Amino acid sequence: MIKMENDVLSVEIAEHGAELTKLYNKKTGTDLLWDAEPKFWKRHSPVLFPNVGKTYKNTVKINGTHYPTSQHGFARDSEFKCIHAGKETSIFLLTSTEEMKEVYPFDFELFITYTLEKNVLHVKWEVKNPSDETIYFTIGAHPAFRFAKNEEGKTDYILKFPGKDELKYCLINMKEMAPDPEKLHEMKLNEETYPLTEELFENDALIFDNTQIEEAWICHKDGTPYVGVKSEGFPSYGIWSVKDAPFVCLEPWMGRCDNIGFDKEISEKPGINKVESGETFEKEYQIIAAVESLLQYENSGILRIVSCGKEKPPLTGGFFLFHSLDHFQTRELFTLFFFQCIGDRIDQI
Repeated sequence: MIKMENDVLSVEIAEHGAELTKLYNKKTGTDLLWDAEPKFWKRHSPVLFPNVGKTYKNTVKINGTHYPTSQHGFARDSEFKCIHAGKETSIFLLTSTEEMKEVYPFDFELFITYTLEKNVLHVKWEVKNPSDETIYFTIGAHPAFRFAKNEEGKTDYILKFPGKDELKYCLINMKEMAPDPEKLHEMKLNEETYPLTEELFENDALIFDNTQIEEAWICHKDGTPYVGVKSEGFPSYGIWSVKDAPFVCLEPWMGRCDNIGFDKEISEKPGINKVESGETFEKEYQIIAAVESLLQYENSGILRIVSCGKEKPPLTGGFFLFHSLDHFQTRELFTLFFFQCIGDRIDQI
């Protein structure tokens, strides 16, 4: 087990699957990551590679040959090698083997880098192609965020999508075990937010395509931010939980599961990633732990009250903002701010 720590966060990462297994917010005293209780789900934050979700009929066609696949690929159950273990950065490597080539006939090197920066955990993927042929794959994240208190459930939280007023998603057809992208459902937001309920996940994951979600937050019902994920440029996104489980997964994906009826070459799959000989694919997302519950202070000089679903007007020169000391984790944060309004919109916590 590899451990990293800074003033705000403490994390643990297993070499098995290069899986993040612990994410502890030291400022709030909260374990943010699901504990893998098998009653609900036996994982914490698996890496999905070389396929996200299921392929149609559990096979993939590569150069005319059909290969068997497993849901979410084999990386999450493979042993990575930790090639660098630092206090705030650790790097893991998975290299293709002959056994892997029985189900995925490509040479590859998959690097996963975890880096701590204040209240943010950066997760970077690199897929290198050491072979003479083009390789194809999808790759995704699957972090599960537990609720802050044992007695809490989904209805104690809301989802926030900064800058959005409506989203569209498709669902898994449980008979075909694949989504139908032609059957879209609307998620109308109220001040950028949507309530969490058990009913939301009755048909498995919600699948959002077309780069709709590049930032998502889980917030307390009163609007206080809890934990968020930023994923710029990810074409697909999954939000998932299981019945009565005290967690929600926010899942940025580079490519996703096959649609109903897809039986073509992997190179023709919508959203597929490809890496030419000698080239490297790179992508990163960030997990953000909410530290300053209700405050956002930007270099522009604007202070706004930030709460999921409600953004107050900026306070201009001559105003002070007082808030309960309970909302701050250190006395240094309980400060009087002087500033002038320049009217920029705050986009994130």
